[in-house]
Amino acid sequence: MRKSRFTEAQIIGMIKEQEAGMPTAEVCRRHGLSTATFYKLKAKYGGMEVSEAARLKALEDENAKLKRLLADTMLDNVVLKDLLGKN
Repeated sequence: MRKSRFTEAQIIGMIKEQEAGMPTAEVCRRHGLSTATFYKLKAKYGGMEVSEAARLKALEDENAKLKRLLADTMLDNVVLKDLLGKN
Protein backbone atom coordinates (compact mmCIF):
# COMPACT_ATOMS: atom_id res chain seq x y z
CA MET A 1 0.00 0.00 0.00
CA ARG A 2 1.26 3.47 -0.87
CA LYS A 3 2.38 5.57 2.05
CA SER A 4 0.51 8.83 2.57
CA ARG A 5 2.45 12.04 2.25
CA PHE A 6 0.56 13.40 5.25
CA THR A 7 0.91 12.21 8.84
CA GLU A 8 -2.13 11.27 10.88
CA ALA A 9 -1.76 14.52 12.83
CA GLN A 10 -1.76 16.58 9.62
CA ILE A 11 -4.83 14.75 8.28
CA ILE A 12 -6.73 15.27 11.52
CA GLY A 13 -5.69 18.93 11.46
CA MET A 14 -7.11 19.34 7.95
CA ILE A 15 -10.39 17.73 9.00
CA LYS A 16 -10.63 20.01 12.04
CA GLU A 17 -10.02 23.06 9.82
CA GLN A 18 -12.94 22.01 7.63
CA GLU A 19 -15.16 21.26 10.62
CA ALA A 20 -14.33 24.70 12.07
CA GLY A 21 -15.99 26.31 9.08
CA MET A 22 -13.33 26.64 6.39
CA PRO A 23 -14.71 25.60 2.99
CA THR A 24 -13.59 22.16 1.84
CA ALA A 25 -12.24 23.55 -1.44
CA GLU A 26 -10.05 26.01 0.49
CA VAL A 27 -8.67 23.30 2.79
CA CYS A 28 -7.88 21.13 -0.22
CA ARG A 29 -6.19 23.99 -2.08
CA ARG A 30 -4.06 24.97 0.93
CA HIS A 31 -2.84 21.42 1.46
CA GLY A 32 -2.60 20.37 -2.17
CA LEU A 33 -5.05 17.49 -2.37
CA SER A 34 -8.23 16.73 -4.24
CA THR A 35 -11.65 16.91 -2.65
CA ALA A 36 -12.12 13.18 -3.30
CA THR A 37 -8.95 12.43 -1.34
CA PHE A 38 -10.05 14.76 1.43
CA TYR A 39 -13.41 13.02 1.81
CA LYS A 40 -11.72 9.60 1.72
CA LEU A 41 -9.40 10.69 4.54
CA LYS A 42 -12.31 12.23 6.43
CA ALA A 43 -14.21 8.94 6.22
CA LYS A 44 -11.23 7.12 7.72
CA TYR A 45 -10.02 9.66 10.30
CA GLY A 46 -13.10 11.80 10.97
CA GLY A 47 -13.94 12.14 14.66
CA MET A 48 -10.56 10.81 15.80
CA GLU A 49 -7.89 12.39 17.89
CA VAL A 50 -4.19 11.98 17.06
CA SER A 51 -3.67 9.30 19.72
CA GLU A 52 -6.58 7.26 18.34
CA ALA A 53 -5.17 7.53 14.81
CA ALA A 54 -1.78 6.30 16.04
CA ARG A 55 -3.50 3.35 17.72
CA LEU A 56 -5.39 2.61 14.48
CA LYS A 57 -2.11 2.60 12.54
CA ALA A 58 -0.52 0.24 15.07
CA LEU A 59 -3.49 -2.13 14.85
CA GLU A 60 -3.42 -2.06 11.04
CA ASP A 61 0.31 -2.90 11.07
CA GLU A 62 -0.24 -5.74 13.54
CA ASN A 63 -3.14 -7.07 11.46
CA ALA A 64 -0.99 -7.08 8.30
CA LYS A 65 1.77 -8.95 10.13
CA LEU A 66 -0.69 -11.55 11.41
CA LYS A 67 -2.16 -12.01 7.93
CA ARG A 68 1.33 -12.68 6.52
CA LEU A 69 2.02 -15.20 9.29
CA LEU A 70 -1.27 -16.96 8.61
CA ALA A 71 -0.58 -17.12 4.87
CA ASP A 72 2.90 -18.58 5.51
CA THR A 73 1.49 -21.17 7.92
CA MET A 74 -1.25 -22.16 5.48
CA LEU A 75 1.34 -22.55 2.70
CA ASP A 76 3.52 -24.74 4.94
CA ASN A 77 0.45 -26.81 5.77
CA VAL A 78 -0.34 -27.37 2.08
CA VAL A 79 3.26 -28.36 1.34
CA LEU A 80 3.29 -30.87 4.20
CA LYS A 81 -0.01 -32.38 3.06
CA ASP A 82 1.37 -32.74 -0.47
CA LEU A 83 4.53 -34.47 0.82
CA LEU A 84 2.57 -36.82 3.06
CA GLY A 85 0.08 -37.58 0.31
CA LYS A 86 2.79 -38.72 -2.12
CA ASN A 87 4.26 -41.32 0.28
